[in-house]
Amino acid sequence: MSFDGLFTRAMSQELSDSIESGRINKIHQPYKNEIIFIVRANGKNHKLLLSAHPSYSRVQLTEETYENPTVPPMFCMLLRKHLEGYIIESISQVGLDRIIIFDIKGRNEIGDTSYKKLIVEIMGRHSNIILVDTERNMILDSIKHISPSVNSHRTVLPGHEYVMPPYQNKKNPFESTHDDILRSIDFNSGKIDKQIVDSFAGISPLFAKEVVFKAGLANQRSLPSAFLSLVDKVKNKQYEPTFKSGTKETFYLMNLEHLEGSVQTYPSLSQLLDRYFYQKASRDRVKQQGNDLERFIKNERDKNQNKIVKLEQTLDDAKQAERYQLLGELLTSNIYAVKKGMEEIEVINYYDEEGSMIKIPLNPQKTPSENAQNYFSKYQKAKNATVIVHEQIEKAKKEIEYFEQLLQQLESASPKDIEEIREELEEEGYLRVKKTNKKKKTNHKPEVEKYVSSDGTTILVGKNNKQNDYLTNRIANRHDIWLHTKDIPGSHVVIRSENPSETTIKEAANIAAYFSKAKESSSVPVDYTIVKQVKKPKGAKPGFVIYEGQQTIYVTPSLDLVRFLKK
Repeated sequence: MSFDGLFTRAMSQELSDSIESGRINKIHQPYKNEIIFIVRANGKNHKLLLSAHPSYSRVQLTEETYENPTVPPMFCMLLRKHLEGYIIESISQVGLDRIIIFDIKGRNEIGDTSYKKLIVEIMGRHSNIILVDTERNMILDSIKHISPSVNSHRTVLPGHEYVMPPYQNKKNPFESTHDDILRSIDFNSGKIDKQIVDSFAGISPLFAKEVVFKAGLANQRSLPSAFLSLVDKVKNKQYEPTFKSGTKETFYLMNLEHLEGSVQTYPSLSQLLDRYFYQKASRDRVKQQGNDLERFIKNERDKNQNKIVKLEQTLDDAKQAERYQLLGELLTSNIYAVKKGMEEIEVINYYDEEGSMIKIPLNPQKTPSENAQNYFSKYQKAKNATVIVHEQIEKAKKEIEYFEQLLQQLESASPKDIEEIREELEEEGYLRVKKTNKKKKTNHKPEVEKYVSSDGTTILVGKNNKQNDYLTNRIANRHDIWLHTKDIPGSHVVIRSENPSETTIKEAANIAAYFSKAKESSSVPVDYTIVKQVKKPKGAKPGFVIYEGQQTIYVTPSLDLVRFLKK
């Protein structure tokens, strides 16, 4: 894990330097397991994120924007009651565990001095945020409740005494000597990195693997030296917050040389985490909220794909049309030789240059003319079916294209975007409209995302079909520049300028490529033209347009550029 005890130590120091002695002005709980504090410190407002998310638990300062619910959850209300207006006196780590304690001081409703502890335990799916009354060491509440039946060691419920997680009897790496390391490692047993993790507090497998990598041929001389040199870096705050993207994205407080991939460093750990977790937690929440929607859309797409397979089989059957016509004409020409009750007749095929014989199956219950008419009916039916089947195949392909576009939009959707996609499917008749007691908002206008290019030009982006239609058909001026990935599902992008710079066009194209199905590809083709050249055909699906007069630019999507341009 990247957020290990050493990373927690560095983060608690970073937070101490930034917001210690700061005042908590506002508290929000945008999502089930995440809290946002607005802290006024050193003459500016800081946004402190506390997350007990099972996969993305962390503590950091953030610049990201979070949507708050209209009605705050109960835990948020309790935090506001006990902590708003209070001062963060100190921020500390418990040993080298992934536990950060915020000691907070303020005055309660009757004016008496009150001391609280906000304890954040960063432990994967066991992560928690717990508010404790300092004087009584009593839990006031927690973001997750843990009953005795779940954990026999400690109970995390309001009114109970706060008990620390079980202590792991490991050595402190900052106090360890060369000999301590040698006594802790059995070089003959192998798995040196695992032995390091098991022996020293705060050490993650990532750090341990870096130690072994630095040691080269790990032996009694090289390993302690590599271990102590890396620990000294952390001890002396020689941090190099690094994001590494290779086969797997990784972050850490230093560059991990044992991992391959491109390296990007950041000025602070918080900025590093903003980069790493950008949209990750959001996508996870969206996946949970839109799981039924994604399943429905995939099912509709798959149904249309299966439909095409069956229709193509029908087309193969329809190819028999010419044969039915041939048999009908030959039977008519030889009708004098056919008698009722015959099951077949063999006649000369006049259409074959060699004059070969051909057998014509007959229905013995029908007259000769009825048999001939039957073949002509089959011919006409097969001929008509060919036209209809081609139309049905084209319709199914458009349906697949539409559902593929919706799946792409779900990948970068916010919870609000998901609701708009759900509304669209209801309006198009794919989903049944849910009955609700809430009055539907009138004159609801989709909100498109705003970006600003390097030279200050506004760039607008639609994240779903409702936003795409509203952006292209209502917001954009006729002479603005419109962009979309070429033949690839993606967002509509509009540059609010008649004559944008080449840099702005490239940056807007990068945004269009990023919010498309080709976001993980390189050299993505993006078309751009003026808005008046973009038309929505009558009866077309939401978000579908045709355009002309376009030019094409090739870009490689960059998340960092998209984040830089976001306003």
